[in-house]
Amino acid sequence: MTIASRTLNRYLAREVVLAVSFILLGFLGLFAFFDLLGEFRDLGKGDYNLQRVFAYVLLSLPTHAYELLPVAVLIGTLYVLSHLANNSEFTVMRAAGMSPGQAGSMLLRTALVFAAATFAIGEWVAPAAEEAAQQLRMRALSAAIGQDLRSGLWFKDERAFINVREAREPNRLSGVRIYEFDADYRLQSITSAALGEHLEQGAWRLSSVVQTRFAAEGPRTTRLEQMRWRTAVTPELISVLVVDPERMSAWGLYRYIQHLAANHQKTGRYEIALWKKLFYPIAALVMMALALPFAYMHARSGMVGLKVFLGIMLGIFFHMLNGLFAHVGLLQNWPPFAAAALPGAAFFLAAVLMMWWVERR
Repeated sequence: MTIASRTLNRYLAREVVLAVSFILLGFLGLFAFFDLLGEFRDLGKGDYNLQRVFAYVLLSLPTHAYELLPVAVLIGTLYVLSHLANNSEFTVMRAAGMSPGQAGSMLLRTALVFAAATFAIGEWVAPAAEEAAQQLRMRALSAAIGQDLRSGLWFKDERAFINVREAREPNRLSGVRIYEFDADYRLQSITSAALGEHLEQGAWRLSSVVQTRFAAEGPRTTRLEQMRWRTAVTPELISVLVVDPERMSAWGLYRYIQHLAANHQKTGRYEIALWKKLFYPIAALVMMALALPFAYMHARSGMVGLKVFLGIMLGIFFHMLNGLFAHVGLLQNWPPFAAAALPGAAFFLAAVLMMWWVERR
């Protein structure tokens, strides 16, 4: 790479990063404002005061950043390239010998940085912040996980069915009932506990326990102050009920899929969410590829504002398509890989066709 190429690469990368950062901050401010308005409806309920409302909104920002970053990349790159084209700077670059392949290569380096940032936020920052936000809100509103079910939460663990009446925190359960069956699914025992506290991986401490065993000679009831309970149900699995699958980490989704599969339960929704999680960082690369052809349209389309508006519409369409394919794939039993990959593949194909079209002209 020559000195001129390195200088041009740094210049283009700096402009794109600044534009994307500015647009992302603007989007985050807008979404935070809407979140704040939405949370004001519950202000004053229970312990949900103004301080907790602001804390909840701030903890929701990493999730918004993860969801909006590819759109910000598209709009920011569109703005920079359109501005360069409008000022004839891009024409000078092309006259100096910069081919479309070289322009794409320069943008690819910056896109990889955004893809890595998207993955890091989506895998570590956003899931932890989202879980903390939901737990803060539920504790303040004195709401229970799964409050829309009158009987509480239900889990299946091998031949046991577990009912939890209330779980305000993933590591603390109230009103636990465990129904254990034999290989022929005949009821063997019912265990009730007032409280369950997580000790370590696979182990809980149950308090105020009443256990009834069913034997040939008749039922026998035992009362215990405490007992140790080993199960595959973990706080991470319970957190799934707090955080939407699309907002969980890829590792958390994988573990939950393994748990569902081991208990012969449907995994389709979570498999699609996992593949979407793996493909989503690549959206930053696709968005930059989609923006590149607009730099070659300066002769007829010099309006920067119009191109930015078009970028916003394309970003909204990408999000709609991403959600639509996930739902259609689930309803039509598409392979999870295909349901997650098709939106990005469609946009990448559109970028290639647009680039081919502008090059022909």
